[in-house]
Amino acid sequence: MSARELAQPYPSVSTDDDATDAARLLAAHKLPALLVVDRDGQPYAIVPGSQLIGQLVPEYALEDPTLAAVIDDQDLDEVPEKLAGLTVAEWLPGRRFRPPTVGPGTSVVHIAALMARTHTPLVAVVEHDGERTRLAGAVTAARLMERLVGGS
Repeated sequence: MSARELAQPYPSVSTDDDATDAARLLAAHKLPALLVVDRDGQPYAIVPGSQLIGQLVPEYALEDPTLAAVIDDQDLDEVPEKLAGLTVAEWLPGRRFRPPTVGPGTSVVHIAALMARTHTPLVAVVEHDGERTRLAGAVTAARLMERLVGGS
């Protein structure tokens, strides 16, 4: 089985899109990660939801788990304000790594190793049409696990 057979359509957002809309897309579709493309539609970043959540939680809660345990959830009321006016590119964590991508003929073992090595629940599948590269879909960890151990 190849990436072409495993890949499924996956919602993406552009670096210029509104961060609030991107967060809502992530939540509405229960996505494991945000697939971000640049202005040309090329994969720009794949950011697990946990990293995006980390951008929204108050810094003190990340630094001191004891303090986070006793703080009221009302502090999360300011989350929408944190995203207001930000683009997706501005919301992303400071360190951006090249997103894991594979071609349509890539094997299951290669995809699994790449996913494990990069600690991402998503690998973008890209096809090359001459000089252009287009996003063909993505392989999620759930889809890969389904292939590795069988579905229910």
